[in-house]
Amino acid sequence: MKIRLVEEGAVVAGADLEAAEGHVSPGELASALADSGEADVIGHRVVHGGAVFTTPVRIDAKVTQALRELIPLAPLHQPPALAAIDLVAEARPGHAAVACFDTGYFAGLPPAAATFALPPEWRARFGLRRYGFHGLSHGYIARRVPEYLGTRHRTRRLVSCHLGSGASVAAILDGLGVDTTMGFTPLDGLVMATRSGSVDPGLLTYLLREGISFGELDDGLERRSGLLGLCGTGDMASVVAKTGSGEPAARLALDVYVHRLVASIAGMAAALGGLDVLSFTGGVGEHSPEVRAEVAGRLEWLGVAIDQGANRGAPGGDTDLSTAGAPVRTLVLTAHEDLEIARLVEDCVGGRVAVRR
Repeated sequence: MKIRLVEEGAVVAGADLEAAEGHVSPGELASALADSGEADVIGHRVVHGGAVFTTPVRIDAKVTQALRELIPLAPLHQPPALAAIDLVAEARPGHAAVACFDTGYFAGLPPAAATFALPPEWRARFGLRRYGFHGLSHGYIARRVPEYLGTRHRTRRLVSCHLGSGASVAAILDGLGVDTTMGFTPLDGLVMATRSGSVDPGLLTYLLREGISFGELDDGLERRSGLLGLCGTGDMASVVAKTGSGEPAARLALDVYVHRLVASIAGMAAALGGLDVLSFTGGVGEHSPEVRAEVAGRLEWLGVAIDQGANRGAPGGDTDLSTAGAPVRTLVLTAHEDLEIARLVEDCVGGRVAVRR
């Protein structure tokens, strides 16, 4: 069985096709699909499955409509994913397609981690809970860590850091997600490229009372906050470069980013009762030795110790950065949502999936 994977309008296994917020023409997508060869099934990454979709599902009109109703919960990601679903359906009518959800990995969070301390009628009416995101990435990392380390080291208690434009940390115990930083929406948790991460809810109600409109608040939190709001760029490489040039705003942005990240890692370790492995993945996690070094330096008390030469010279691909005697293994692992989607599609439709890469 052959599978093609589509993420927000881009064919991520097979031919590459860049998509800006899902604005890809049917002709462009059909061309990319043709270039990637034949497939038995197409796998789609969908960020939010809500309470309805906790496992992969074959896509039909009813499923697509249900996903449209979840747009308010992931306004940056759900529309491009839906656009890709529609365009693929036009390009290959009747072709089998499966939606795989970033929220699915965290569907089984323990009640203590998933439940918000809000009025029960609100929770029941609106389905308010911690959904968690980046589950396709964290799920892959949960499988990759014991595969990579084998029996040489303990791997039961893993904190996985997915650091990209969006960012989240997950606590993983024996392969299962037991806590994570993103919540009801992907806006919660860490400081991100343009998203604020967690802020005092009283601050938000204050801004509304002071005349900030809902639209302005929504746009500000999603698109004008995070690193961009702190120093004018959401690109971590630029932040690091500006920090090296002595720009105070960039130094503050990096400090705020690392402060929140370190606190979240420590919190996840507490949820696990200790830490065996710390992993970094995603664009920042894989390519910013400066961020990794600052984080590791502030977590020495937890048993994290990395070889600075290995950290600076990490060649790409999966790498163990730990010093020889470190009680916690610190890894850089290549993100592979594509392989996780392939595995989930295989579980959904049966048969052995071959991914062209």
